[in-house]
This record gives sequence, C-alpha cells and structure tokens, in this order.
Amino acid sequence: MKAGFYTIMAAQFFSSLADNALLVAAIQLLRDLESPAWMTPALKQCFVISYVLLAPLVGALADSMPKGRVMLITNGIKIVGCSLMLMMFHPLIAYAIVGLGAAAYSPAKYGILTELLPPRQLVVANGWIEGTTVVSIILGVLMGGLLISGPVSSALLAIDIPHIDTGIDTPPEAAIAVIMGTYAIAALFNWYIPDTGVDHRMPSKNPIFLIREFGHCCALLWRDKLGQISLATTTLFWGAGATLQFIVIDWAASHLCYNLSRASYLQGVVAIGIALGAVAAARFVSLKSAVKVLPLGVLMGIAVMVMIFVQKLETSVLLMTLIGALAGFFVVPMNAVLQHRGHVLMGAGHSIAVQNFNENIGVLVMLSFYAMLVFLGLSTNEVIVLFGLFVAGTMALVMWRHRINVATGDLLQLLAGDRPRSGAATRGTKA
Repeated sequence: MKAGFYTIMAAQFFSSLADNALLVAAIQLLRDLESPAWMTPALKQCFVISYVLLAPLVGALADSMPKGRVMLITNGIKIVGCSLMLMMFHPLIAYAIVGLGAAAYSPAKYGILTELLPPRQLVVANGWIEGTTVVSIILGVLMGGLLISGPVSSALLAIDIPHIDTGIDTPPEAAIAVIMGTYAIAALFNWYIPDTGVDHRMPSKNPIFLIREFGHCCALLWRDKLGQISLATTTLFWGAGATLQFIVIDWAASHLCYNLSRASYLQGVVAIGIALGAVAAARFVSLKSAVKVLPLGVLMGIAVMVMIFVQKLETSVLLMTLIGALAGFFVVPMNAVLQHRGHVLMGAGHSIAVQNFNENIGVLVMLSFYAMLVFLGLSTNEVIVLFGLFVAGTMALVMWRHRINVATGDLLQLLAGDRPRSGAATRGTKA
C-alpha cells in the first residue's frame, strides 16, 4: 500500500472514533433532558438526513478539490456541531450539524481510495478501512460510555481553568469537550493526506445541473447488474446496522438489566465481530468472487432473532460477535464491488454520494419503522423478531435478483475494469 493510504486510515480512525463516542454522549444528553423514547432513534435520523438531502451536491464537492482538503473542512463542521451542543442547542439540531459534516466527509473518504489504489487492491483496502472503522466504533462506544460514567466524568468536571467559566457542568458536556479534541486530531491527519493528482474541475456549479447528473448517476448504478446487487446489499446493511445499535441498547436493558454505559460495551462487541469478519473477507475474498458471500446476509438476520432467547452475558457476547462477523464478512466485498463499479461508471466522488444517498434512505426508513414500533409499545422481543425477518427476507430477494442477472449476462466481464462506451455512461463519467 502507498504511504498516503495509512494517513487516510489514521484520519478515518479518529474521525469515526469521535462520531461514535458523540452518539453515546448525545443519547445521554437526551436522557438528562427527559426526552421521550422515540427521540433516541430520531437522533440518528437527524444525523443521516444530510446524506440524503445533500447527496447531489456532496459528490460534486468531493470531486471538485483534493479529497484531503474536503475531509479537513468537513471535520471542522463536526466541531461546530459539538460546540452547538455545549451552547445548549437541542441535541437533535446540533447532531444534525455534525451529520452535515459527515455527509460531505464520506464521499471524499471512500472516493480517494479509488484514486490512490488500483482495482486489485480495493478489497484489501476496504478490509483495512472497514477494520479500522470498526475498531474506532468499538473504542468510540467504549470511549463514550466511559466518558459519561461516574468516575471519569467526575474527574473531567473537577478540572478547573482559572478565571474562565467553560459552562461545562454535566457528564455528557464534559464528554463532548473531549470528543471535540478527537475531531481536531483527525483534522491534523487530514492536513497531511496527499493530493492524488486527479483532475478536480467541476463540470458545473449549477445546482439544477448537479441534481440532474446525480439522478443520472443513481439510475446508472441501479441499472448495472452488479451495481444494483451491491448497492441493495450495502443499503440493507447500513440501515440494519443503525437500527441494531438502538435495539442492542433496549435488549441489554430488558434482558441483562444494563444501563446505557454498560450497553455501549455490547455495541462494541458487535463491532469486534464486524472487524473480524472484515479482516477475514480481505484475506479470503477476491473482487471476482465477492457475490458468493450474499447468503451470509440471510444468516445474519436469523442470528439476530436468536437474541430473544439469550439471558446470560457470556452467551450474549458470543452471539453479538457472531452477528458482527457475519455482517463484516459480507459487506466488505460488496462495498468493494460497489466502489469499483461506481468508479468505472461515473467517478469516485459521485459514486460514493449515490451510495450514501441510498444507504441513508435505508437508515431513515428502518429507524422510522423502529421508532414507530417503540411508539406503539411493542416489546423488545417482538421488535427483534420483526427486524430479523426483514433482514433475512430482504437478502433472500437480493439473492433471487442476482440469479436472474447471472442468467442474462456475463457478470465477470463487469469486474474487468473497462469503462463503458455508451453515451449515457460517458456523460456519467464526465459528471
């Protein structure tokens, strides 16, 4: 791997570490405000709404300048969102600002991989990036849980700066102050990400043009026989993963009698499993054989439903690790296929923006469904069963669609890396 790849990994690690720690702190802020239960999943919805609304613009932004600079600017936006939380803005509003920065950060983060590395290294690179991201998720949720815990928060609140009233008076506020420093470290690494030398001129700054081009790119990727399978899979994965975060919190409370701080540790266990699966996928799965991992998505949905029978910590740790491992092993190859097809069809930044748009629509839909179930008063076990059936059933439909695609064309040719020559595809590449 080129040296710049490791700088990207470090920047991604600290930015993702802060993102995940901030979620735990923001949930605690809501609880301190005695907010209704449905606001907890709404917190994540406010975060991802920018991914959907700004998708036509952030892809063009990522392709308009060196991606390291884009990542630096967007980390600054995340720091602004944290500052608003400390200024007593409502957590939903402030977290939405952080989501704005994250929405613009993501196309640059993934798009630079296809600029820096050849296609043959994309699965390995994605394995490392996903593995690093998952480690940051593990440490991030642990960090968030520790920062809001009694001993650590008391030590942070005891720090006194002479003649300065910081206004930091509660455990979640102290946690957010530390998290802002973590974002600053990520920004420092962003500064040293190399310029790949790719042409960054925008074809147009007209929003209407950008929206039309984005619509064309969406249609192009959904019509592609491999693009549609990988996009459907990753959309399901991220929607399910975001919902599972909150399900695990409720499940830990009802089955294990855990508070938020301890429940965040179980989220970390799921992330450990994802890291193991991601590393295994990078080691054993090639780009051409990526679609063979699709059945693992069905198994993941079945494994989730087993949660309703678990009452002991030891068994829950094993099950959470298994669920994470299945998820990591099937999503990393699919992500690599999606990046490769998107880069060939339309360019790195645009393809990642399309991916984010679809994946975060999945997050919004699934979190809305979960919030509705909570509002209606369904038990945690009922929610888990419905969730597992949905994941397994949807993945079965994706596998059925893939079999149809295999029967109607040579899919291996699509992974050869040749750019399409049709007029529509050319226009997509130009975008």
